[in-house]
Amino acid sequence: MEQSQLGDSHYGGGSSRNGAVITVGASVRFDTLPEDCISMVIYHTSPRVACIVALVSKTVKAAAESDLVWEKFLPPEYSSFVPPRSLEFSSKKEMYMSLADDPALIEDGKKSFRLEKGSGKKCYMLSAMDLKILWIHFFLYWKWNKDPESKFEKVAQLRHVCSFEIRGKISCEMLSKGTHYFVYLVFKRAGSGPDSTDGFRDMPMEAEVGFVGKESSKTFVLLEPSWCGYRYSSVSLTTVFREARTGRPRMRFPREEVDGEREIDGSVEEPKNRGDGWSEVKLGKFYINDDDGDDGDEIEFAIMDNQKGKRHRKSGLIFQGMEIRPMKEGEED
Repeated sequence: MEQSQLGDSHYGGGSSRNGAVITVGASVRFDTLPEDCISMVIYHTSPRVACIVALVSKTVKAAAESDLVWEKFLPPEYSSFVPPRSLEFSSKKEMYMSLADDPALIEDGKKSFRLEKGSGKKCYMLSAMDLKILWIHFFLYWKWNKDPESKFEKVAQLRHVCSFEIRGKISCEMLSKGTHYFVYLVFKRAGSGPDSTDGFRDMPMEAEVGFVGKESSKTFVLLEPSWCGYRYSSVSLTTVFREARTGRPRMRFPREEVDGEREIDGSVEEPKNRGDGWSEVKLGKFYINDDDGDDGDEIEFAIMDNQKGKRHRKSGLIFQGMEIRPMKEGEED
């Protein structure tokens, strides 16, 4: 059987990704070490690595699936996140997988928590109930509904507004250190027809993400896909709004400034299907330091009408909440 080795040539070890047996150093097989030693090695890796090395042998599998390893992958506060059925879990790995596959409702059902399966990084979704929505208390403008496709008790359905703004924030101490995060707005159409929404087609919204009390990064997003997949490269908002109002086919325009209106520099983020009955659009990103950050800091995120553009009547969308999840390896910014 071909051997795969851990270690470097300085200590007589080599490396190969094709084998099924791991050795340490010149002659010591990894799977002949005491199980607790193997567990301690795996302890310093990641859930993804633990699942891979468990395929090496029965001995390594037992060590890789030990409670010692998987308790380390669970967040310190995991006992407050797992549901009552946690008493039925046979191991810490099973508990971990439950939190990765089945988000737990926390804070009276206003947030959900889960783990990113491969890394163990923390992910949260703030429900619409946990967000500040402009005019939410006026029944003519918004209404609370139940939705079988939502993990939360209530979703916010937009009846019609002219001024649109949704804000949320979360404490940095709740998130994983040394992690790049993205913020997404999670929503869907209230109806299935092409005319079920009004006022969002080709109307870029402003999105902001940043630490409270500090300058936020700003981008532009669409809540309805553009007709032609146009990316709004260096086009003034006035031009965009004029084209949307007149219904003329969209086309590229040179960089311009009309009546002092603000320009869009770069691409506008468009919504994507999540595969769970909802759509999402990326509002921005931020980074939680390993040790430089103050645990008292908060991250704030928002989406609103562009302040320079003329406001129009909007209707027909349902909002489940805002999701904060870590950037995956190889994922684009």
